[in-house]
Amino acid sequence: MAKQNTLHCSFCGRNRDEVRILIAGQDGHICESCVEHAEEIIEQELGVSSDTKSTNQSSTYKLTVKKLLAKSIARMLNVPFAIVDATVFTEAGYVGEDVESMLSRLLQACNYDVQAAEKGIVFIDEIDKIARKSDNPSITRDVSGEGVQQGLLKLLEGAEVLVPPQGGRKHPEQKMVKVNTQNILFICGGAFDGVDKIIARRVNTNAIGFNVNKELQDYQHNNLLQFVNAVDLKHFGLIPELLGRLPVVTYLNPLDAVTLRNILTEPKNSLIKQFTRLFEIEGITLSFDTAVYDFMVEKALEYKLGARGLRSICESILTDAMYELPSEKVKTFEVTLEYAMRKFSSSKLSMLKVA
Repeated sequence: MAKQNTLHCSFCGRNRDEVRILIAGQDGHICESCVEHAEEIIEQELGVSSDTKSTNQSSTYKLTVKKLLAKSIARMLNVPFAIVDATVFTEAGYVGEDVESMLSRLLQACNYDVQAAEKGIVFIDEIDKIARKSDNPSITRDVSGEGVQQGLLKLLEGAEVLVPPQGGRKHPEQKMVKVNTQNILFICGGAFDGVDKIIARRVNTNAIGFNVNKELQDYQHNNLLQFVNAVDLKHFGLIPELLGRLPVVTYLNPLDAVTLRNILTEPKNSLIKQFTRLFEIEGITLSFDTAVYDFMVEKALEYKLGARGLRSICESILTDAMYELPSEKVKTFEVTLEYAMRKFSSSKLSMLKVA
């Protein structure tokens, strides 16, 4: 009987069911993880930073703010840096990736220099997605939740770990690389949707009386994350042993109007500069009324879209012009507030319900 030839990544060797995307080439395939690692290696070897790619859509805006902070720290310290998604890890023995494979990403980021990797930074994103379903210890297998948290303990504590060089599952015949995690900085981040309700039950913001500071109460109610602590995260679903290995618990304030305005216009690869460059390619000089920037920021805040939503708003306003103006031989185009409001109101984005 002929052996079935399953699709797999030609670089890391993982099968189709172990990756999210498998891109086909002429003589092989490559997964999304290897594409990301290849980009990081190119940036390190050629000294090309994603911050200087003015026309590239993959930039600061595709990183959550948490990832950007960690990446900036690693760049300043000149140490290897890897971002891993906690949702792909499963308990040992089940389909998915072992937790040790996150160190494979770190090794790949420094071209398998073990000494450099042992002083690197690993950002574990979506850590809230592996929270156990209830606050009580599980007596059954929790494949993608509590079991993964248990597997992370020895990595965060500091130990010599056998790492599969290409990631994925560990196999007895596979050659392993020994990595000491004692000096690796692990940063865990996540949205923790709903943790504010847990904090609200603990923090009493409903005091009554004649001497109550109403403004202070409203501020505390709207900024509950400032009171977050390990107890709240335990109730959310992270096990106490894991929280004990994460000594610093903090939060990030939501982006305000001033920050969103700066993101929109200030960086080298800001959205406005990207769209201006796209119009320049067609021979069109693009300009904006300053009121348009405020309108975009206002809508991003109104619909709670954050920095990522700025691109969607820009697209909803400028898509028609990008397709129509080049054929009309227009040399200059100014985006007025009236034009922006009209185009946005006719887009599907305007149909979103405001929470």
